[in-house]
Amino acid sequence: MYDYLIVGAGLFGAVFAHEAAAAGKSCLVVERRDHIGGNIYTKEIAGVETHMYGAHIFHTSNQEVWEYVNRFACFNRYTNSPVALYRGKVYNMPFNMNTFNRLWGVVTPAEAKAKIEEQIAAAGISQPKNLEEQALSLVGRDIYETLVKGYTEKQWGRRATELPAFIIRRLPVRFTYDNNYFNDRFQGIPEEGYTKMVERMLEGVEVRLGCDYLADREALSALAKTTVFTGMIDQFYDYRYGMLEYRSLRFETEVLETENYQGNAVVNYTEYEVPYTRIIEHKHFVFGSGPKTVITREYPAAWKPGDEPYYPLNDEKNNALYEKYKALADREEHVLFGGRLAQYKYYDMHHVVAEALALAGKVLG
Repeated sequence: MYDYLIVGAGLFGAVFAHEAAAAGKSCLVVERRDHIGGNIYTKEIAGVETHMYGAHIFHTSNQEVWEYVNRFACFNRYTNSPVALYRGKVYNMPFNMNTFNRLWGVVTPAEAKAKIEEQIAAAGISQPKNLEEQALSLVGRDIYETLVKGYTEKQWGRRATELPAFIIRRLPVRFTYDNNYFNDRFQGIPEEGYTKMVERMLEGVEVRLGCDYLADREALSALAKTTVFTGMIDQFYDYRYGMLEYRSLRFETEVLETENYQGNAVVNYTEYEVPYTRIIEHKHFVFGSGPKTVITREYPAAWKPGDEPYYPLNDEKNNALYEKYKALADREEHVLFGGRLAQYKYYDMHHVVAEALALAGKVLG
């Protein structure tokens, strides 16, 4: 008999398991996949530590969270500075003075602000009815058509005029020559990869890989006093009220016989005609050298049952459906729910750590 059965060996499950074990509780972690780490899983390919489920850069302004993860990994000084490629030209992301200089030749913040305000006024949109109109009312036509439109349409699988305006609440515009994507105080990537970090979190905890909790729920639940579930909340309840919706991703990873393929860890492809949204060159995350490189093309995809769910579609309809499932979850006496799938919310890694620590603090005392 265990104190806790933890369903999922991703970041949330690993943090909770570590905290429970440190508090003297017995834990069993079960994981459907054949590896720990969830979507932050990394493995070495051709001598390069490779992010198998897309780029993951740890960033936070929460010092407690930063100090916590540094107990399990040595983080490098990687700074996320992606670039966008559109019709043969390269633009810095996020939108900053380097971007505006490339677009219009402007040099000062005042010139850039005037150009954006001029284009917003030309659009003449006061009540945006869709995502396209929302973006035009925020940044004007040039930025929208060059850096937002195609990428967003690929990401969501629908034309921008068919997407609701609320998807883009704001578009960060910076009037400085600073290519750092994040504003957080702390940022980096584990030098040995995320899998090693999660492995250290799970030291001393029993883990069963290739174990599908939902396929043997009754027997597995009977092994513990309390279950911590990090999977899809609607699936936990056998889709009683219907399925929540997600967007999925498909990854194509290949080894290239070249030292440096694109010169940056992340290059976004903002043309709609290019089917992938970005190419990741993994060695740049850890300032790697060597004669070979590993790249991953990332393709957005429609989600269907059996696919990996990556992004919840947090529109009004799906959020209302989630609240029905949350009402069921709140009544559970021996099941706790946590993580982006169980809470139907897109979390960055630092949010996941903070949520797991908060839950552990609440139930472990």
